[in-house]
Amino acid sequence: MAINQGGGSCVGAGIAAGLPPAAALFHSLADETRLRIVARLARGEARVVDLTGELGLAQSTVSKHLACLRDCGLIDYRAEGRQSFYALTRPELMDLLGAAEQLLAATGHTVALCPSPRPLPRPDDVEPAALPAEGGVSV
Repeated sequence: MAINQGGGSCVGAGIAAGLPPAAALFHSLADETRLRIVARLARGEARVVDLTGELGLAQSTVSKHLACLRDCGLIDYRAEGRQSFYALTRPELMDLLGAAEQLLAATGHTVALCPSPRPLPRPDDVEPAALPAEGGVSV
């Protein structure tokens, strides 16, 4: 989900906004920076300073994305003195991302060539005349 000024909101905010849970999860992973952070945390714990140095990102950027991933329940941290060490909470996430890589390899990465889909209107947001006829397809 989009990161707001309050730090971040992902799956929970997406569900609250009416997205199905699976769509909210995939939307939260649809950001390259978050995927890079997840990939780094798959190798082990890291502090914000480690992530900024390794990923070449600003501290504020890393912190906002960590907050988003934490809100999603995908990562958490443990405090040690004044430092926080971030780690993945769900190892299944790496299985999911591995399956996505296999799918991309199997499709020849054609997924990357798909145009950005238009958001589908909700039935209660569209007048009946604008809906496709029974069995018809609207483009």
